[in-house]
Amino acid sequence: MLKRIGAEESGEFKAVASGTLPSGKPVVVNADGTVSVASGSDEATGSTVAAVNEGGSYTSAAYDVNAQRVVIAYRAIDDSNKGKAVVGTISGTSISFGTEVQFESGVVSYVQAVYDVNAQKIVVAYRDGGNSNYGTAIVGTVSGTSISFGSAAVFEYTNTTHSSMTYDSNSQKVVIAYRDSGNSDYGTAIVGTVSGTSISFGSASVFVSGTTDETTITYDSNSQRVVIAYRNESVSNYGQAVVGTISGTSISFGTPVTYASVNARRPAIAFDTNAQKVVIAYSDYNDSQKGKAFVGTVSGTSISFGSVVIWETDTTGLKAAVYDSNSQKVYIAYADGGNSGNGTLAVGTVSGTSISFGTPVVVTTSGGLDYIGAAYDSVNNNVIVSFQHGTNNNYVSSVVYSPASTNLTSENYIGMSRGGAVADTKGATVDIIGAVNDEQSGLTAGQQYFVQTDGTINTTAGSPSVLAGTAISATELLVKT
Repeated sequence: MLKRIGAEESGEFKAVASGTLPSGKPVVVNADGTVSVASGSDEATGSTVAAVNEGGSYTSAAYDVNAQRVVIAYRAIDDSNKGKAVVGTISGTSISFGTEVQFESGVVSYVQAVYDVNAQKIVVAYRDGGNSNYGTAIVGTVSGTSISFGSAAVFEYTNTTHSSMTYDSNSQKVVIAYRDSGNSDYGTAIVGTVSGTSISFGSASVFVSGTTDETTITYDSNSQRVVIAYRNESVSNYGQAVVGTISGTSISFGTPVTYASVNARRPAIAFDTNAQKVVIAYSDYNDSQKGKAFVGTVSGTSISFGSVVIWETDTTGLKAAVYDSNSQKVYIAYADGGNSGNGTLAVGTVSGTSISFGTPVVVTTSGGLDYIGAAYDSVNNNVIVSFQHGTNNNYVSSVVYSPASTNLTSENYIGMSRGGAVADTKGATVDIIGAVNDEQSGLTAGQQYFVQTDGTINTTAGSPSVLAGTAISATELLVKT
């Protein structure tokens, strides 16, 4: 409901300002009824930064909302393949790192990291080569620019590979999906509960009785279930997905569904909270390793799929997918084989059961990327990409991408501010439809002007197309909507 102040004259509206409101600028109404100047920023990419000066692989990134830091966990290939993690601090599109911390002295692989919102901890899962290749997890606590770890806990007493992890906010549990080499390579999952700096596990459950590979998992907050995508080697390497339901410390599954009857490799998965859909991306090895994706809809314990869309016509390798709740886009991070292996983001927009892609964004041009991870910084609305940097001594590296942003929509423009600059929380006056705002300059009489996403006005419509009004003189704009 609009927060109105005092009486209104014809074509005039009074409201509370949210943020400083300059005079003569396009104004939008916010969800709480306050008004703000229309504003936005262009997309920007920071410099590629070496997180550590040592080679690393199996990089995985997770954003700690409480500490407002990103954590990159990895295998230190220049230090006997130990398990390590490093904390990154983001400022704009720049990122700096603290000193790396060891969480495992043995050889690690298949490293995964996730943030437990309830416990406010980072959980790292990995295969412990120093302990019979058992599936193992450990809890990390971020403090400043460092991270400390509790004691490691085994979740699978056999050889585990191709693990992936997500956080279920409904049950407040961590879910790990993996290939259990001690049980015919079956696809398996287990539920973990974080308490303090420790993690405990329920019983493991098989989600498919076949040889699985390249598992990836996400949480669907709409259905309150997890979705696991994987490659089923027992069924011609087809891409499949399955829906899991958590109850206490147990997890049960519906029937696996084939989403791609091709050799679908290296899948990545994300959940779009706005569209309430799952997005799965993969490389089609039956079609020149092109990058393809589709939208999945969870219903009960099953999932159905929309049409497949190509997002990259050249070869794509290891990839990661994240959802940006601010721009309402899905970002797929990958090395573009048709462009020197440069680090690239495919930008997807979900509509119904379809997804469309804009122009890919190159985030690093030095090439040689591998073991790609990604995380979404929900505080600063950035996408962080981590990777092994092959052209720089295989150093664990990272880059920050800030998508274009704006508070302007196709519906929230209400008019032009007037009466001088207004401070935050103070009363503001807005010339609304039918009023003449005389605080303009350089206009051409008779021309229509449109609000741009950065808060300026121009004779060319932006996206979204929002009509500001018609100029009746160089300094006057007749407000229209």
